[in-house]
Parts: sequence; C-alpha cells; structure tokens
Amino acid sequence: MRRLPLGLACLFAVSATGPQTGTIQVFDQRGLPVEGVVIEVPPPPGSNRPIAFPWRSAMAQRNQTFVPGTLIVPQGANVAFPNLDTVRHSIYSFSKPARFQIDLYGRDQTRSQRFAITGTVALGCNIHDKMRGYIRVVSTPYAAATDLNGRGQIEGLAPGTYRVTVWHPRLRGNGNEAVQTIKIAPGSTTRLSIELR
Repeated sequence: MRRLPLGLACLFAVSATGPQTGTIQVFDQRGLPVEGVVIEVPPPPGSNRPIAFPWRSAMAQRNQTFVPGTLIVPQGANVAFPNLDTVRHSIYSFSKPARFQIDLYGRDQTRSQRFAITGTVALGCNIHDKMRGYIRVVSTPYAAATDLNGRGQIEGLAPGTYRVTVWHPRLRGNGNEAVQTIKIAPGSTTRLSIELR
C-alpha cells in the first residue's frame, strides 16, 4: 500500500473535520418544532470572519405583517423596510437597543433604519396593532433563525462543543434568552429543547 506524504495526509485530516454547516433543530416543551428561534454561536478567539449573511437586511410589510417575522442582521446594519401593502404603515420600537419612529409611508415606498447596538428590537406599527416583528442584531457571523420545522443552519462551524445563545419572543428567560451547550458533529442534526411561555 502506498503511503501519502506526511504534509498531504495532514491536509486530508484537516479537510475532513474543517468548517461545515451545523444543523440545529429546536423543539418546545411539548416536543413540537419552533419557528423563528435565533441561535447564535460566539466567534472563536482570533476569528476574523466578516459578519455577513446570505439574506438581505430587509423586512417588508406585506398583508399587514412583517416579513420575515424575525430578521438577523449584523451590528451596524442599515435595514430596509419596503411597504408592499396597499395601505400605509409606520414603524416604531421602544426597545433598548434601538428606540425609533418611522412616520407613515405608502405602497412601494421604502424607509430604512440603522441598528448600531446588539440585542433584540421589537417592532410595531402605529396603525395596525396586530403587526409584530423582531430584529436580532448580532456581533457574530455564526447565527441562524429556525424555519417551520424548527431547523436552523449555521455555516462555517468546525465540529466541536459550543456555548450558544438561543432567543425567541416567547422563550422563558431573562430577555427571552437562554444559553445552552451543544455538540456539532459531521452529518448530524443537533437537537435543542426550550421552554416557551
């Protein structure tokens, strides 16, 4: 059997366990998947990966709802708020990371707001009380929100054990957050359980 040169063998070992997509699935106390859970993994020491995500920093207003209902953005992002409805909307927040008010604007118009402080920003509309949206401002490139099946995928994580922050508007805990330890393994889905109000 031919042996690989030592340098080439080490390269294959690192490639096999290098960064990949970590899949995490979140369930509530009844065992049901939870949509809109934000999962954040702090960057490892010395990491210089830029904080950028594959989705746009935009939250539309469509059918008198905020779309998406929860949006993750990097600290310092300018978020666009396009109005896709036939009615006018305003946007406000009383949240500590961003207190602001955007006056009424109509269909096919867009307003924007900068988010300089990390944390959760709860949004509302002065005209439509039922409208609720959330912007999670993060300081890590390793973050994702769960889909209808409770699944979130975080790109670029090497296999290992991580302390993660989990957020959801109905999660029991200070600031609707919880910190848990998870293990990321190649080709497997990590299961998380949270308690909702």
